Amino acid sequence: PSIVIIDAWINNKPEPQVIKVLKTQEYFDNTIPPGVSGASVQVADENLRVYDFVETAPGEYTWTPENGEVFGDIGLQYGLNVEVEGVTYNSISKLNGVPPVDSISFTFEPEDGPFPEGYFAEFWSRDLAGAGDTYWIKTFKNGVYQGKPDEINIAFDAGFSNGGSIDNLIFIPPIRFGVNSFEEDENGDFQAPYSPGDSIYVELHSITNEAFYFLSEVAFQTNRPGGFAELFATPLSNVVTNILPSDEKVEVVGFFNVSAVSGNGKKLVE
Repeated sequence: PSIVIIDAWINNKPEPQVIKVLKTQEYFDNTIPPGVSGASVQVADENLRVYDFVETAPGEYTWTPENGEVFGDIGLQYGLNVEVEGVTYNSISKLNGVPPVDSISFTFEPEDGPFPEGYFAEFWSRDLAGAGDTYWIKTFKNGVYQGKPDEINIAFDAGFSNGGSIDNLIFIPPIRFGVNSFEEDENGDFQAPYSPGDSIYVELHSITNEAFYFLSEVAFQTNRPGGFAELFATPLSNVVTNILPSDEKVEVVGFFNVSAVSGNGKKLVE
């Protein structure tokens, strides 16, 4: 049965913020999920400032900043309220701080096993002081977002997970090098991530701990091995949401998170 999707990832970048209200489809239907029109969508902070999201396309609800303002204030909590088809959906997220992306470097690496020789990128940033910060690192190559399931790059403090003495350190190498994507050529061989003339832009998004575990599960559910190995894999299931419907009998999927964002970019010149 079709259920509501609420895709509510918003941030403090100086640009329009969009919340999508959609409907799920059958598993083998690969078309874009249909938008749900006529919803009421609002986000309010703990000081009772209300942000109204207006429908600008079927299922897309937009808040547009004016006079150079940005969404939200770091440290405040935000509540999501969506009313659609007689049901109210609510969620809460906190706008956490984010460290700057200090710089990006390129290194030429020799051939190593299946990986060809070529240039690899690395970003440099230090986790904020205080344990428990979580981040989503987004990479744009030549202006194109690298968003495949195996390219989801998230961090808990400066490392992969909670625990250990990794607070307030420079992000560990696997996360710094997680901005490199490997495409295959027509022969199925990996290509070098970057070549002279390519550009990279790295964004650091602060996320809640709930969002960190949500994205971990998204990566697990979508980056499937396929083939014979899939016979022994854990069955697919909907990822747990932080959105609650007013009717306990109603199901919903999706997530609400408010992020602060920092970024930096560089062009590779040989």
